[in-house]
Formats: sequence, C-alpha cells, structure tokens
Amino acid sequence: MAKQIVTEEVQIPDEVHVEITSPALIKVRGKLGELVKDLSHTGARLELAERKIIIKCMGKGRRLKALLGTIKAILRNMFIGVTQGYTYKMKIVTTHFPMNVKIQGDTVIIENFIGERYARKAKIVGPGTKVEVRGEDVIITGIDKQAVGQTAANIESATKIRRKDPRKFLDGIYLFEKKVGVG
Repeated sequence: MAKQIVTEEVQIPDEVHVEITSPALIKVRGKLGELVKDLSHTGARLELAERKIIIKCMGKGRRLKALLGTIKAILRNMFIGVTQGYTYKMKIVTTHFPMNVKIQGDTVIIENFIGERYARKAKIVGPGTKVEVRGEDVIITGIDKQAVGQTAANIESATKIRRKDPRKFLDGIYLFEKKVGVG
C-alpha cells in the first residue's frame, strides 16, 4: 500500500480567531488570551479555509489515523482554552507532619514534607499558568491544557514518597478535579 495524502477538517468556533503563519505554526486568539503551537514535528500541513482548518498529512494506516486524531485534539483543546480555560484542583494531604506550600515566582515550594529539612520544588510551566494555594487546596488555572497538566504533574511528582511504605505514608499533593472553565 502506497503512502497517500489524507485531509481532515476541524470547525473553528465563532468566538475564536485563527492565524496560520507557516505550514504548521498556528496562532489561536480568544477572549481569554492567545496560544501559539508549532506542529511542524508532526509533518502535517495546516491550511485555513473560511471557518475551517484543513489538516493534510502523508502516510498510511493506524499511525496516520492516530496522528490526525492527536492534531485535532490539540486544536480543540486550544479552542476551549482561549474561550473557557482550564482549572485543575489538587488536595494537600498530610498525616504525619504539617506541610507548607507557597509560590515563589515560577516555582511551587513545599516545605516540611514528611519532616524533611530541605524544601521540595516544582516548576510552573508556561507563562499563562497561575497557581494559587487556598487552605489545603492548590488551584492551577490557565488557557494551555498541556501547561496546566504538566504543572499539576510536576507538583504531584515533587511530593512522591520513596523508600517508605505507601500504605502508611499517604502524605502528598494529589489531583482530585479537572474542569473546563477558569474559577
């Protein structure tokens, strides 16, 4: 079976403005802000036609179908992000020692985690991602789903307990809610 060019279309919502500068660089603007993604590593070409984005890929089989699905999901996530935003909520769980969580610049600092003397740090990804500590909740908001999710993953992995019984040491910061919308 020879390689073929496959095209897919993604409908652009009314409140979103899309600009394609190079074959795979897309700029999406909405009421909450602007997102720019470079999809050149996928080998896809993006074209704008009226209120649709046309994705052209060369290949065959399941791998091509998966690639097209991924690109369409990235575009839909960008549309949702610039119109509604994303909010991830995390819970601070302490059973042994009270944990101190604070934000310093683009870093989340976790002090007194299971009685450790040094502070653990987690990086906040992306310029538009905001992290806020409210009591025992950590709320992460932003318009880029990948940046918000990676920030939550960084915080959760910073409080991963090693070399102790995980049934007894439940301390950490855990994700408990993902939702569309800022607030």
